[in-house]
Amino acid sequence: MEEALEYTVTQISPVKTQVNVSVPAEEATAALSTAVALFRSKADIKGFRKGKVPSSVIEQRFKKEVVGEATTDLINVHINDIMGELKLSPLSGLDVSEAALAKGEPLEYTFSFEHAPAFDLPEYKGQAIEEEDVVVSEADIESVIERVRKNLAEVAPISDNRTPADGDVVSVTFEAFENGQAIPGVRAENFEMTLGEGQSLADFEALVKTVPAGSEGEGEITFPADFINTDLAGRTVTMKIAVHVIKVRTLPPVDDELAKKAGNFEDLDKMREAITMSYKKSREDLHRSSAQKKLIDKLLAAVDFPLPPATVEQQLGQMVQEFVTQLERRGKSLESTGKSLADIEVEMKPRAEELVKTQIFLAAVALKEELAVTPQEMDAFFYRLSTQVGQDVVLLKRYYEDNGMMIMVRDKLLCDKAADLIYASAMVTKVAPVESADAAEGTA
Repeated sequence: MEEALEYTVTQISPVKTQVNVSVPAEEATAALSTAVALFRSKADIKGFRKGKVPSSVIEQRFKKEVVGEATTDLINVHINDIMGELKLSPLSGLDVSEAALAKGEPLEYTFSFEHAPAFDLPEYKGQAIEEEDVVVSEADIESVIERVRKNLAEVAPISDNRTPADGDVVSVTFEAFENGQAIPGVRAENFEMTLGEGQSLADFEALVKTVPAGSEGEGEITFPADFINTDLAGRTVTMKIAVHVIKVRTLPPVDDELAKKAGNFEDLDKMREAITMSYKKSREDLHRSSAQKKLIDKLLAAVDFPLPPATVEQQLGQMVQEFVTQLERRGKSLESTGKSLADIEVEMKPRAEELVKTQIFLAAVALKEELAVTPQEMDAFFYRLSTQVGQDVVLLKRYYEDNGMMIMVRDKLLCDKAADLIYASAMVTKVAPVESADAAEGTA
C-alpha cells in the first residue's frame, strides 16, 4: 500500500501559517522518473537518436535541471492541493524552503504565507450615513467656462519691457544663494509660470513682478515653515532672477464660437447645458465616494484585528514608489523634498496600514456575500485603464498576466463590489453641501 502525502499546519500568528510537508519516497522517485522521461524526449545528444538517449545519460548530463524541474513541479502540485484544503488565501507570496528530490528518499519541505486574520464582521447593512446634496450654481458654471476660455486663450509675447503682472505668463531663470554661496538644487532655467494663480511662493512672485522683461534682479525670499523641502523650510535666502519673456493671454469672448471650439457644441446654450450635466455628475460621484468612505471608516472603527506585516510593507513599497515616480514626472528628485526614503516611509505607513485593513475588511464582506468578478468585468477594467494611460488594452492585459498581477486586479474589483454593496444598503440622508451651508452662515 502506497504511503500518502502528509502535512502538518502550524499557526505562527493570527496572520501567518506554516505548513510542513512530507512527500513519500515512492512519489518523489516517480516525479524524478517523469522529469527524466520529459528531458529524454527532447534531448539531442550526439551519438544518440532523438528520444532514444538512455535514462542514465540524461540523469548524468542534466542532473541539476532534472532535479530542479521535478522538485518545483511536485511542490507546486502539492501546495495547490494543500491550499485548497486549508481554504486560506495568501495575501503575500509563499515562502518555500529549499528542497531537492533524491531517488528513493522522501521529500520534506516547509512553506509559509500571510493571510487575513479571523474576525467577526459587524452589521454592515442598513448603516446610516449623511451625504452632501449637489447644487449647481451659476458661479460654478461660470468658473468652468472661464477655465475653457483660458485653455483656448491665445498666448503671445509683449513687445515692451514693462514689469510682469497677475495673469501674465513669464519665463524666468532663478537661483538661490545664502551667504554668497549657491544653494544646491534651488535653480532652474526658463521656468514658465502664470502669475497670480498661486503656482509659486508669494515672495517669489512679488520679486518677479519687480523685474522688467529682459532684465535681472534679486531679493530676499523666505520659505514657509511648512515648505515641502524641510531643508529650506523657514530659511531666508537671496534669490537672483532673470525675466526672459512676458506673455499675455487673450481670452476668447463667451459666445457661440467659443462653444464650437470647446467641444463642437451647436451654440453657447448647448455648451452650458453640457457643463451643467457634467459638473452635476462629477459632484455626485465625489459626494457618493466621500459618503462611502465615511461609511467604511465607521465600520472599520468597530473592528480590531492584526495586520499582516509583509502585506503592509508591500503596500507601503508601492505607495513610496508611486510618490517617487510622481516627483520624477515633475522633474524633481526625492532629495529636493529634503526628506529621506525612511522619512517618507514613516509618513506613509499609517495610510498603508489603513488601506490593508480596508482591503481585508472588504474582502471578508465579499466572501460572506459570495461576490464574484466576471471575465467581462475584468475586461472592462483593462479597457478603462488603457484609456487612462494611453496604452493598447491587449498589451496592457498581457503585462498584468505575465507579471502575476491578475489576482490583484480581481481582488480590487471584489473590494469595490463589497463597498458598493455596503453603500447600496445604507440609509443615506442628503444634507446641504458644506460650501452652501458655509455661505448661508455667512449671510445670516
